[in-house]
Amino acid sequence: MAIVETKKIRNVALLGHGGSGKTSLVEAMLYITGTTDRLGKVADGNTVSDFDAEETKRGFSLSASLMNMTWKDTKINVLDTPGYLDFVGEVHQALRVADSAVIVVDGKAGIEVGTELAWDYANAAGLPRAFFINKFDDNDARFARVLDDLHVTFGKHICPITIPMVKDGVVKGCIDLIDESAHVFDDNGRHSVEIIPEESKEAVVKYRDMLMEAVASTDEDLMMKYFDGEEITHMEAINAVHEGIIHGDIVPVFCGAATKLWGVWTMLDKITESFPRHTAKKNELLADGAETEITPEGEPALFIFKTVADPFVGKMSFFKVMNGTVKRDILMKNNTTGDSEKLAHIYVMNGKKQTEVDELACGDIGMVAKLTGTNTNDTLTWNKEMKFAPITYPTSYYTKAMIPETAKDEGKISQSIVKMIEEDLTLKYENNAETKQMLVAGLGEMHLAVLSAKLKNRFGVSVKFEDPKIAYREKITKRVDVEGKHKKQNGGSGQYGHVKIRFAPAESEGLEFTVSVVGGTVPKNFYPAVEKGLQDSMAKGVAGYPLVGLAADLYDGSYHDVDSDEISFKTAANIAYKKCLEQAAPVILEPVGDLDITVPDGIVGDVMGDLNKRRGAVMGMDPAENKKGYTVVHAIVPKAEIVDYPISLRAMTQGRGSFEYAVNGYDTVPGNIAEKIKKANA
Repeated sequence: MAIVETKKIRNVALLGHGGSGKTSLVEAMLYITGTTDRLGKVADGNTVSDFDAEETKRGFSLSASLMNMTWKDTKINVLDTPGYLDFVGEVHQALRVADSAVIVVDGKAGIEVGTELAWDYANAAGLPRAFFINKFDDNDARFARVLDDLHVTFGKHICPITIPMVKDGVVKGCIDLIDESAHVFDDNGRHSVEIIPEESKEAVVKYRDMLMEAVASTDEDLMMKYFDGEEITHMEAINAVHEGIIHGDIVPVFCGAATKLWGVWTMLDKITESFPRHTAKKNELLADGAETEITPEGEPALFIFKTVADPFVGKMSFFKVMNGTVKRDILMKNNTTGDSEKLAHIYVMNGKKQTEVDELACGDIGMVAKLTGTNTNDTLTWNKEMKFAPITYPTSYYTKAMIPETAKDEGKISQSIVKMIEEDLTLKYENNAETKQMLVAGLGEMHLAVLSAKLKNRFGVSVKFEDPKIAYREKITKRVDVEGKHKKQNGGSGQYGHVKIRFAPAESEGLEFTVSVVGGTVPKNFYPAVEKGLQDSMAKGVAGYPLVGLAADLYDGSYHDVDSDEISFKTAANIAYKKCLEQAAPVILEPVGDLDITVPDGIVGDVMGDLNKRRGAVMGMDPAENKKGYTVVHAIVPKAEIVDYPISLRAMTQGRGSFEYAVNGYDTVPGNIAEKIKKANA
């Protein structure tokens, strides 16, 4: 395969609400460009993009997949992303290496939550955007309504490039407003160029004027021509759209029907003509906030944006050539680990199909296998000591305890989950020392269900999930003086230990042990045994949870010259500890933390009402930064009450809400709830 120059490469991410037709659109693009000889269908489970067994089974995308095609001597790398919120980490990966984003909108459903979120993600990534209004052949689809809604929701830069062509009262094709040509499609997706029918001429005048106004706004000379009534030429319009897209002055809107191949030709043309190349932004952001100039002829540099743990191929590292040209067998340094990595084989991808190439130019995207020490977000260079800005992932709060089905599964689970976490950085895993549970956190129920399926399919590990235990603690609330005496005689030498201890609540988390014994009633060599006995006893309080914040002063006791030993005094300390629990009014403590919830203004009341039910204390509200129409609600909430909060907030806000939570301390559990905890733990 011949090397493609940087100026002939376009990297496009497909975004949108689940079910809007992203995968169908990329199938149409592959088929039209001759990359595939058949048109795959999501319903049939035979698409190039959704090749994973779980994607085929579920009928929608679970991960970002990479395809490439050639159209009019231009290579287009398409990153098809999932539309479901549980897999938004994959969206962020694609956006990190894309140079533009096409947001697919269902022409019947119109703007959905996923549409708004896709816009926000692309905006945060600083990418030029375009819309593709899909399924416009549906009788219930209303292009004009959807376009108006896009204009109202996303601003004045929205402008149509293609519109539906109506003939004899039926949508038969689309009209290119720049070329002023009508493209009519048959049942096989083949198209011909026709004269614009009378029924569509009024719409053409209306929308072409909208387009020309947007075109004119990109250049003063064009603005003068527009106001003077002069015709803006075809090439001037194409160049203006190109510049407008790059600078965000124009957000083009295309229309079509992906499953019928309608309207896809025109969008492919505009991608090659007007969408930006990698070098359009001139500089690439670094991890330290600085920027480095993009030089296609300079030193090669790669950014790893995705890792896949394939049981057959091994570790697959997907990369973008950020600078220079990368050739097969090149030796590069990982700027995270300092280790050298050899790129023995370089591939370009079409779904799961790998095609080996000798080199990739600046701006191109490929894959290399078996880089054992390289992971997502790593930078590979020759000599430069720099790191490209990493992908920022949302924090996962939907936590479950992971239980292996069998002892065999338990033996393989740690190694398998490590590989899955290498692949998906939105997954978090820990072996919790307090609760003795293996905890895994994801972005939602479906996220963890897919994790379970992948562990089974790839590594033969079967797991089930249950609610995680809360790491409660206990603490005494009163000062008490108690006596602990251990005396045991079984013939021969016996056991004798006797202590008097003054217990009180302490400020520090652990045991504050002091000795104020007078007259040697307890020999010094037994002090450590008493302290150790108390420390061991604190592992369990009245309800079975660790006791914290305990001050213990050993002030008296007695001993036996023959029968006293360390074990006897440890036992006596334990007896004193139990009496302390009976008399010192212990309470259960629960972890509490700061909860910051970002939601649309209209839902704030519902969120605050829900927080009251969760024993939350609202501490204040602020307008959200860089998010118009949103409010941040600040609250303090017990951890036990937000176990299901990722699911509840998503349902309450239709996916528009987000939150951050961090445990910052412990607080006393109310009496009625404490009783339930004791019964459950009995």
